[in-house]
Amino acid sequence: MTTLTSPQTDLIGQLRAICGTANVLTHEDPSADLSPWEQDWRKRVHGRALAVVRPGDTAQVAAVVKACAATGTSIVPQGGNTGLVVGSVPDASGTQIVLSMARMNAVRAIDPANLTITVEAGCVLQNLQAAAENAGFLFPLSLGAEGSCTIGGNLGTNAGGTQVVRYGNTRELCLGLEVVTAQGEVWHGLSGLRKDNTGYDLRNLMIGSEGTLGIITAATLKLYPQPAAQLTAWAAVPSMEAAVQLLGLAHQRLGPGLTGFEVMNQFSLSLVDKHYPQLRVPLWQGTPWCVLLENSDSENEQHARSQFEALLEAAMDSGCVRDAIVAESLSQARGLWHIRESITLAQVQEGLNIKHDISIPVSRIPDFVAETDALLAREVPGVRMVDFGHLGDGNLHYNVQAPEGGDGKAFLRDFEDKVNTLVFDQVKRFGGSISAEHGVGELKAGKLPHYKDPTALAMMRAVKKALDPKNILNPGRVLT
Repeated sequence: MTTLTSPQTDLIGQLRAICGTANVLTHEDPSADLSPWEQDWRKRVHGRALAVVRPGDTAQVAAVVKACAATGTSIVPQGGNTGLVVGSVPDASGTQIVLSMARMNAVRAIDPANLTITVEAGCVLQNLQAAAENAGFLFPLSLGAEGSCTIGGNLGTNAGGTQVVRYGNTRELCLGLEVVTAQGEVWHGLSGLRKDNTGYDLRNLMIGSEGTLGIITAATLKLYPQPAAQLTAWAAVPSMEAAVQLLGLAHQRLGPGLTGFEVMNQFSLSLVDKHYPQLRVPLWQGTPWCVLLENSDSENEQHARSQFEALLEAAMDSGCVRDAIVAESLSQARGLWHIRESITLAQVQEGLNIKHDISIPVSRIPDFVAETDALLAREVPGVRMVDFGHLGDGNLHYNVQAPEGGDGKAFLRDFEDKVNTLVFDQVKRFGGSISAEHGVGELKAGKLPHYKDPTALAMMRAVKKALDPKNILNPGRVLT
């Protein structure tokens, strides 16, 4: 057991006075298990916190930050802890505070006329979606982790998901923020305004900053009318070039009705078929790629279905689709989406892998995939490529599975850095980004200087120094 210093003991006493004894957990309490807050979702890193603090309101967050700032204690903000880049768990020093937003989960207000909803940062995404639906609206952010991720984390990483092609990333869905600064002051920015040109865009500065510039405590978000009809189709395509061609046709035929366009290679679907055979993956065995696309219509189901069928007929005539099915019910549609969302879980069942969350201009994705697949096959014999993701917005989850029957831990140890360098060099060559929607966190912070414009990095460091001069907010994340 680590012996606390007198200043640490005093700080924990202050935090308990602010949030209540039950909401400040430490290792000194033998009945407290801090591991859920100390281990990242992928189980790659297990840190050690000085304490896990669970504030109940914004005033408590501000008081906690002031107390930590006075002692120079760094703070790791945490939402649902579903991140993939080690951005929300403490380091191993035992000196950092984990600030869990889980208790701050309320829906504060819904403004139907303004089409907005205001929620606290700890609100689970699925609960936010349900609150919007119960009020007769749509909140379109949709992620595989929506049952456990929180809107604060979604904003902190500018999460994307499956409907970015129509509605944009989380950034585009946010109109206002409430933020606690590194000094413990509160920025009351929960505006529902769509136009406000009164200076720097602090909202967009905070979104995507991964808790390094301020702690998001609440947000005002856009709502949309519920679509009159929503249809899902699954198509077998002969190549990535054909998938891009189908995407172009879908834009032409469906316009803003195109709300989702996902691509999955044969191996990724074979993993789902292997580990979750009850899901009955369609069409995958005879084609190198499958596409999942969604059409949301403002008129009616008949109109949506006629659009979809005309699109698929044109696609088959042009040769970019070999076969396709259109879901006949909401249950079938959910089943198709469940297959797509199960790829990540199937990868876990198959063993350890190297994940890449990258973006490439859509027009260049076919060449990127062909060249990089061949490069990895040559440089790391036996690797298996799990290529899938949001083709509609150019975001691929370009994952590399260890050779079949190999030792996954040894594979990561021996090849992760080499594979990352090969992939990231290719991403840079094709004009892309090494992080599309998962963030930078700790995992990619060391890589960023090699792939980010140096002037941009200098500006980012200047912003960090200005807003957090003591470097107490999530240090070591994004910027090294």
